Amino acid sequence: MPGRNPKQAMRHRARITLALAAVALAALTGAAEAFSCGNGGYSYAGVGAPAHAYGIGASITPLPAFNVLSGHVAGWVGVGGPGQGPGGEDEWLQVGFSGFPDTDGSSIYYELTLPGRFPTYHQVATNLPVGKAARVAVLEMHMRPNLWRVWVNGAPVSAPILLPGSHARWSPIATAESWDGGTGGSCNGFLYRFNRVSIAHAPGGGWQPLSGGDTISSPSTRLARLSSRKGSFLAAEGPDAFRSLASFIP
Repeated sequence: MPGRNPKQAMRHRARITLALAAVALAALTGAAEAFSCGNGGYSYAGVGAPAHAYGIGASITPLPAFNVLSGHVAGWVGVGGPGQGPGGEDEWLQVGFSGFPDTDGSSIYYELTLPGRFPTYHQVATNLPVGKAARVAVLEMHMRPNLWRVWVNGAPVSAPILLPGSHARWSPIATAESWDGGTGGSCNGFLYRFNRVSIAHAPGGGWQPLSGGDTISSPSTRLARLSSRKGSFLAAEGPDAFRSLASFIP
């Protein structure tokens, strides 16, 4: 995400590992309140796919109840992660919505990290109103192992991207996140709806609804799976978002 120095950027994707470690420690100690906005200023609410796949897509909607005090909020789908590239290097690709303080609406972006390089942020669209959904996806290309593209609303928004060693190795993720901007506890607020989260079971397609999977959460967030809609959930953080959450659950 923009607004971070290179050291912050290198830590960006390690956030999920840190967040999950924080949640596990809180469960063991009963001290969830010690991690007010997640570990390292990051908090999450999402789902990780239960098995390796060749892509992930979802219709994501930023809903009312955003309150971005510092740093950023985001709702995204992606593959890869810290240490998941060749030789244990960081490598990932994600696409989704982002929101920042003092900005109107949301942006659509994708973020790419290649082995041995800093993350790069690519802006696709800006000033999108709250409540406007977009279908986003990352997908390995048919008959072209390790080559991926980013898709928004059914159209490619990136050139083919070589992700070395990625073929048939990664379990995708769909999640919302918040970063407190280094303030040490100023929790942001967000409410994202993830509809029809789907997993590609073959390069180029073979889409099936996400079923099961591992919950990604932080002490300051809430996640509500929508049982009436396969592969759908709501992700929230902050008092306003928690109050609004019930009204979006059928």
